[in-house]
Amino acid sequence: MRKLVVWNLMTLDGYFEGTKPWDIDFHNFAWGPELQRYAEQFGREGDLLVFGRKTYEGMASYWPTAEGEGEIKAYMNGIAKIAVSRTMSEPGWNNARVVSDPIPELTRLKQENGKTIFIFGSAELADTLLKAGLIDEIRVCLVPVILGGGNPLFKPAEGRVPLKLIESSTTEGGAVILRYEPVKA
Repeated sequence: MRKLVVWNLMTLDGYFEGTKPWDIDFHNFAWGPELQRYAEQFGREGDLLVFGRKTYEGMASYWPTAEGEGEIKAYMNGIAKIAVSRTMSEPGWNNARVVSDPIPELTRLKQENGKTIFIFGSAELADTLLKAGLIDEIRVCLVPVILGGGNPLFKPAEGRVPLKLIESSTTEGGAVILRYEPVKA
C-alpha cells in the first residue's frame, strides 16, 4: 500500500503563500543545503506527484525551463503527475494527466504497489484529502519568518485533527522540518 504525503513550506504564522498567488519568496529564508537534499530525496522516495490546478499550472510553467535545478528538475519533469481540476482538459506537461475527482482516484492509487505519492503545495486539495482521511503524513518546513498575511496552509476544519510527530529536524538557517501522521480514530 502506498502512502499519500503532503509537503509544503509554511511561515511561522501559518501561510504557504503570501497575499497573491505564487508569492513564495519567503522560501529563501529556509532554502539551503539541508532543504535541497531533502527536496532531492522526494524524487527517490516518490513516483507520483499530485497538484491542485493552481499549483499545477505554476509548476508546469516553471519546471520545464528551470535552470540550475539539477536533480530536482529531472524528477519534477520525469515523474508521473496528476492535475486535479474540473476545468482543465489537457495537462500540457510531460507525464501528466488530469483527474476531476481526486478522492476515488487516490483511494485506488493508494491500494496499488508503488512508491510514495506526494502532494506539493495545493493547500485546498490537501485539505479535501485530509478531511476524507486519505492523508498518511504531513511534512512541513516551518520557515523562520512571520509573513503577516496570505493564504493559510491549513483551512478551517469542523473539528480537531490529532497528529503524531514522527520526526523533526532543524536546518542551519533555523527552519524546522516536521513530519506528522494523522492519528486514526
